[in-house]
Amino acid sequence: MQNNPRGSRFDQPVMYTIKVQGRLDADWSVWFDGLTVTVANRDAGPAVTTLTGPVVDQTALHGLLARIRDLGLPLLLVQCLEAPILLSTARDQ
Repeated sequence: MQNNPRGSRFDQPVMYTIKVQGRLDADWSVWFDGLTVTVANRDAGPAVTTLTGPVVDQTALHGLLARIRDLGLPLLLVQCLEAPILLSTARDQ
């Protein structure tokens, strides 16, 4: 049984950028599985923290998002920086 009909591979490491409203310092990198933590202020508005780096699979991504939720930080962006590998199947040809 195939769970992803287009053949996308979501069990491989992929680079992600995740942006949240609020300020987290670099020490949070350990809690977020080694992602790089950077902070920027938006035009005198609230700080935005960006987490960037490889995420091993979709399960790990959901775990990171749960941690963000548990901190009560508003989620602004989740962006996959690399396209998942697409596998060609005999049906597709």
